[in-house]
Amino acid sequence: MDITTVVGLTVGMVLVLSSILMGGGAGIFFNVPSLLITVGGALAATTIAFPLADVMRVMKIVSKTFFIKAPDPNETIKNIAKFATVARREGILALEDMASELDDEFLKKGIQLAVDGTAPDVLKEILETEIAYIEERHSSGQEILSFLADASPAFGMIGTLIGLVQMLKTLEDPSQIGAGMAVALITTFYGAVMANLFFIPMGTKLKNRTKEEILVKTIIIEGVMSIQSGDNPRLIEEKLKAFLPPSMRAIEAEGEAK
Repeated sequence: MDITTVVGLTVGMVLVLSSILMGGGAGIFFNVPSLLITVGGALAATTIAFPLADVMRVMKIVSKTFFIKAPDPNETIKNIAKFATVARREGILALEDMASELDDEFLKKGIQLAVDGTAPDVLKEILETEIAYIEERHSSGQEILSFLADASPAFGMIGTLIGLVQMLKTLEDPSQIGAGMAVALITTFYGAVMANLFFIPMGTKLKNRTKEEILVKTIIIEGVMSIQSGDNPRLIEEKLKAFLPPSMRAIEAEGEAK
Protein backbone atom coordinates (compact mmCIF):
# COMPACT_ATOMS: atom_id res chain seq x y z
CA MET A 1 0.00 0.00 0.00
CA ASP A 2 1.21 3.51 -0.84
CA ILE A 3 1.07 5.11 2.61
CA THR A 4 1.67 8.65 1.35
CA THR A 5 -1.55 8.62 -0.70
CA VAL A 6 -3.60 7.31 2.21
CA VAL A 7 -2.05 9.77 4.67
CA GLY A 8 -2.50 12.74 2.35
CA LEU A 9 -6.15 11.93 1.66
CA THR A 10 -6.87 11.27 5.33
CA VAL A 11 -5.20 14.48 6.49
CA GLY A 12 -7.07 16.50 3.86
CA MET A 13 -10.44 15.07 4.88
CA VAL A 14 -9.69 15.54 8.58
CA LEU A 15 -8.74 19.20 8.05
CA VAL A 16 -11.89 19.91 6.03
CA LEU A 17 -14.15 18.15 8.54
CA SER A 18 -12.41 19.83 11.48
CA SER A 19 -12.92 23.29 10.01
CA ILE A 20 -16.60 22.46 9.43
CA LEU A 21 -17.10 21.22 12.97
CA MET A 22 -15.28 24.19 14.51
CA GLY A 23 -17.47 26.49 12.45
CA GLY A 24 -20.72 25.31 13.99
CA GLY A 25 -21.49 21.76 12.93
CA ALA A 26 -21.71 19.51 9.92
CA GLY A 27 -25.50 19.41 9.61
CA ILE A 28 -25.82 22.33 7.22
CA PHE A 29 -23.11 20.88 4.98
CA PHE A 30 -25.12 17.76 4.20
CA ASN A 31 -27.68 18.32 1.48
CA VAL A 32 -28.95 15.42 -0.63
CA PRO A 33 -30.14 17.47 -3.65
CA SER A 34 -26.75 19.21 -3.80
CA LEU A 35 -24.97 15.85 -3.71
CA LEU A 36 -27.19 14.52 -6.48
CA ILE A 37 -26.47 17.51 -8.71
CA THR A 38 -22.71 17.59 -8.11
CA VAL A 39 -21.81 13.91 -7.90
CA GLY A 40 -24.53 12.61 -10.18
CA GLY A 41 -24.05 15.34 -12.75
CA ALA A 42 -20.27 14.88 -12.92
CA LEU A 43 -20.62 11.11 -13.33
CA ALA A 44 -23.35 11.47 -15.94
CA ALA A 45 -21.26 13.89 -17.99
CA THR A 46 -18.27 11.53 -17.74
CA THR A 47 -20.27 8.57 -19.04
CA ILE A 48 -21.41 10.74 -21.96
CA ALA A 49 -17.83 11.76 -22.80
CA PHE A 50 -16.20 8.33 -22.34
CA PRO A 51 -17.22 4.70 -22.93
CA LEU A 52 -18.74 3.14 -19.82
CA ALA A 53 -16.11 0.38 -19.86
CA ASP A 54 -13.33 2.99 -19.65
CA VAL A 55 -15.07 4.79 -16.78
CA MET A 56 -15.41 1.54 -14.85
CA ARG A 57 -11.81 0.59 -15.60
CA VAL A 58 -10.47 3.86 -14.23
CA MET A 59 -11.57 2.86 -10.72
CA LYS A 60 -9.31 -0.17 -10.96
CA ILE A 61 -6.46 1.98 -12.23
CA VAL A 62 -6.95 4.53 -9.43
CA SER A 63 -6.92 1.74 -6.85
CA LYS A 64 -3.31 1.12 -7.86
CA THR A 65 -2.36 4.49 -6.37
CA PHE A 66 -3.64 3.21 -3.02
CA PHE A 67 -2.75 -0.45 -2.86
CA ILE A 68 0.24 -1.00 -5.15
CA LYS A 69 3.56 0.41 -4.08
CA ALA A 70 5.76 1.90 -6.75
CA PRO A 71 8.43 -0.55 -7.91
CA ASP A 72 11.93 0.08 -6.58
CA PRO A 73 14.29 0.57 -9.55
CA ASN A 74 17.35 -0.13 -7.38
CA GLU A 75 15.93 -3.53 -6.45
CA THR A 76 15.19 -4.23 -10.10
CA ILE A 77 18.77 -3.37 -11.07
CA LYS A 78 20.14 -5.70 -8.38
CA ASN A 79 17.95 -8.54 -9.64
CA ILE A 80 19.08 -7.99 -13.22
CA ALA A 81 22.73 -7.97 -12.08
CA LYS A 82 22.16 -11.34 -10.36
CA PHE A 83 20.66 -12.74 -13.55
CA ALA A 84 23.59 -11.40 -15.54
CA THR A 85 26.07 -13.07 -13.18
CA VAL A 86 24.34 -16.45 -13.47
CA ALA A 87 24.05 -16.14 -17.26
CA ARG A 88 27.74 -15.32 -17.58
CA ARG A 89 28.80 -18.29 -15.45
CA GLU A 90 26.29 -20.97 -16.44
CA GLY A 91 24.79 -19.75 -19.69
CA ILE A 92 21.52 -17.96 -20.40
CA LEU A 93 19.49 -21.19 -20.27
CA ALA A 94 20.20 -21.35 -16.54
CA LEU A 95 17.92 -18.33 -16.06
CA GLU A 96 14.73 -20.21 -16.96
CA ASP A 97 14.15 -21.69 -13.49
CA MET A 98 15.10 -18.40 -11.79
CA ALA A 99 12.66 -16.46 -13.96
CA SER A 100 9.75 -18.69 -12.93
CA GLU A 101 10.16 -17.50 -9.33
CA LEU A 102 9.91 -13.79 -10.19
CA ASP A 103 6.95 -11.70 -9.03
CA ASP A 104 7.57 -9.06 -11.69
CA GLU A 105 5.69 -10.37 -14.74
CA PHE A 106 7.40 -7.92 -17.11
CA LEU A 107 10.90 -9.00 -16.05
CA LYS A 108 9.83 -12.64 -16.15
CA LYS A 109 8.55 -12.20 -19.69
CA GLY A 110 11.75 -10.46 -20.79
CA ILE A 111 14.01 -13.16 -19.33
CA GLN A 112 11.88 -15.90 -20.86
CA LEU A 113 12.06 -14.28 -24.29
CA ALA A 114 15.83 -14.05 -23.97
CA VAL A 115 16.08 -17.70 -22.85
CA ASP A 116 13.95 -18.74 -25.84
CA GLY A 117 16.50 -17.16 -28.16
CA THR A 118 14.31 -14.30 -29.39
CA ALA A 119 16.17 -11.90 -31.66
CA PRO A 120 17.18 -8.71 -29.78
CA ASP A 121 15.20 -6.37 -32.04
CA VAL A 122 12.09 -8.57 -31.76
CA LEU A 123 12.48 -8.84 -27.99
CA LYS A 124 12.75 -5.08 -27.68
CA GLU A 125 9.74 -4.52 -29.93
CA ILE A 126 7.56 -6.93 -27.92
CA LEU A 127 8.42 -5.35 -24.57
CA GLU A 128 8.15 -1.77 -25.85
CA THR A 129 4.72 -2.55 -27.29
CA GLU A 130 3.60 -3.70 -23.86
CA ILE A 131 4.90 -0.45 -22.36
CA ALA A 132 3.01 1.55 -25.00
CA TYR A 133 -0.26 -0.14 -24.08
CA ILE A 134 0.36 0.47 -20.38
CA GLU A 135 0.89 4.16 -21.14
CA GLU A 136 -2.28 4.23 -23.21
CA ARG A 137 -4.39 2.68 -20.45
CA HIS A 138 -2.98 5.02 -17.82
CA SER A 139 -3.40 8.00 -20.14
CA SER A 140 -7.08 7.12 -20.52
CA GLY A 141 -7.43 7.03 -16.73
CA GLN A 142 -5.68 10.40 -16.37
CA GLU A 143 -7.97 11.90 -19.00
CA ILE A 144 -11.10 10.69 -17.20
CA LEU A 145 -9.86 12.00 -13.85
CA SER A 146 -9.03 15.34 -15.47
CA PHE A 147 -12.54 15.49 -16.93
CA LEU A 148 -14.07 14.74 -13.51
CA ALA A 149 -11.88 17.46 -11.96
CA ASP A 150 -13.36 19.95 -14.44
CA ALA A 151 -16.93 18.64 -14.31
CA SER A 152 -17.28 18.58 -10.52
CA PRO A 153 -16.89 22.36 -9.93
CA ALA A 154 -18.96 23.03 -13.05
CA PHE A 155 -21.91 21.03 -11.73
CA GLY A 156 -21.33 22.58 -8.33
CA MET A 157 -21.86 25.96 -9.97
CA ILE A 158 -24.97 24.67 -11.75
CA GLY A 159 -26.34 23.56 -8.39
CA THR A 160 -25.55 26.98 -6.96
CA LEU A 161 -27.46 28.68 -9.79
CA ILE A 162 -30.43 26.40 -9.21
CA GLY A 163 -30.34 27.23 -5.52
CA LEU A 164 -30.14 30.97 -6.22
CA VAL A 165 -33.13 30.81 -8.53
CA GLN A 166 -35.11 28.99 -5.84
CA MET A 167 -33.93 31.50 -3.25
CA LEU A 168 -35.05 34.46 -5.35
CA LYS A 169 -38.59 33.10 -5.25
CA THR A 170 -38.62 33.67 -1.48
CA LEU A 171 -37.40 37.26 -1.43
CA GLU A 172 -40.68 38.35 0.16
CA ASP A 173 -39.59 36.41 3.26
CA PRO A 174 -36.18 37.81 4.38
CA SER A 175 -35.81 35.11 7.02
CA GLN A 176 -35.42 32.48 4.30
CA ILE A 177 -32.70 34.25 2.33
CA GLY A 178 -29.77 33.25 4.56
CA ALA A 179 -30.69 29.57 4.68
CA GLY A 180 -31.38 29.56 0.94
CA MET A 181 -28.02 31.15 0.17
CA ALA A 182 -26.22 28.58 2.36
CA VAL A 183 -27.85 25.69 0.54
CA ALA A 184 -27.08 27.29 -2.83
CA LEU A 185 -23.37 27.53 -2.00
CA ILE A 186 -23.04 23.95 -0.72
CA THR A 187 -22.98 22.54 -4.24
CA THR A 188 -20.00 24.75 -5.11
CA PHE A 189 -18.32 23.49 -1.93
CA TYR A 190 -18.93 19.86 -2.94
CA GLY A 191 -17.54 20.43 -6.42
CA ALA A 192 -14.41 22.20 -5.14
CA VAL A 193 -13.66 19.47 -2.58
CA MET A 194 -14.19 16.67 -5.09
CA ALA A 195 -11.92 18.31 -7.65
CA ASN A 196 -9.10 19.51 -5.39
CA LEU A 197 -8.98 16.75 -2.79
CA PHE A 198 -9.75 13.74 -4.97
CA PHE A 199 -9.68 14.01 -8.75
CA ILE A 200 -6.78 16.42 -9.35
CA PRO A 201 -4.42 14.74 -6.82
CA MET A 202 -5.42 11.28 -8.06
CA GLY A 203 -4.78 12.25 -11.66
CA THR A 204 -1.37 13.68 -10.77
CA LYS A 205 -0.54 10.62 -8.66
CA LEU A 206 -1.46 8.31 -11.53
CA LYS A 207 0.69 10.34 -13.91
CA ASN A 208 3.68 10.12 -11.57
CA ARG A 209 3.09 6.41 -10.95
CA THR A 210 3.06 5.84 -14.71
CA LYS A 211 6.44 7.55 -15.03
CA GLU A 212 7.86 5.38 -12.24
CA GLU A 213 6.50 2.19 -13.79
CA ILE A 214 7.76 3.07 -17.26
CA LEU A 215 11.23 3.88 -15.84
CA VAL A 216 11.49 0.43 -14.24
CA LYS A 217 10.27 -1.32 -17.38
CA THR A 218 12.74 0.63 -19.53
CA ILE A 219 15.52 -0.46 -17.18
CA ILE A 220 14.32 -4.05 -17.53
CA ILE A 221 14.40 -3.90 -21.34
CA GLU A 222 17.94 -2.52 -21.35
CA GLY A 223 19.04 -5.03 -18.73
CA VAL A 224 17.57 -8.07 -20.50
CA MET A 225 19.13 -7.06 -23.81
CA SER A 226 22.49 -6.58 -22.09
CA ILE A 227 22.24 -10.05 -20.53
CA GLN A 228 21.37 -11.45 -23.93
CA SER A 229 24.46 -9.76 -25.36
CA GLY A 230 26.66 -11.33 -22.68
CA ASP A 231 27.81 -8.05 -21.14
CA ASN A 232 29.76 -7.97 -17.90
CA PRO A 233 27.37 -7.96 -14.88
CA ARG A 234 29.18 -5.03 -13.26
CA LEU A 235 29.02 -3.08 -16.50
CA ILE A 236 25.30 -3.84 -16.81
CA GLU A 237 24.66 -2.63 -13.26
CA GLU A 238 26.50 0.64 -13.82
CA LYS A 239 24.76 1.18 -17.17
CA LEU A 240 21.32 0.69 -15.60
CA LYS A 241 22.11 3.02 -12.71
CA ALA A 242 22.53 5.77 -15.29
CA PHE A 243 18.74 5.73 -15.70
CA LEU A 244 18.31 6.85 -12.09
CA PRO A 245 18.59 10.41 -10.78
CA PRO A 246 21.66 11.08 -8.58
CA SER A 247 19.51 11.23 -5.44
CA MET A 248 18.33 7.62 -5.91
CA ARG A 249 21.86 6.43 -6.60
CA ALA A 250 22.98 8.14 -3.38
CA ILE A 251 20.28 6.32 -1.41
CA GLU A 252 21.46 2.98 -2.78
CA ALA A 253 25.10 3.76 -2.02
CA GLU A 254 24.19 4.71 1.54
CA GLY A 255 22.30 1.42 1.97
CA GLU A 256 25.27 -0.59 0.73
CA ALA A 257 27.62 1.27 3.08
CA LYS A 258 25.51 0.25 6.06
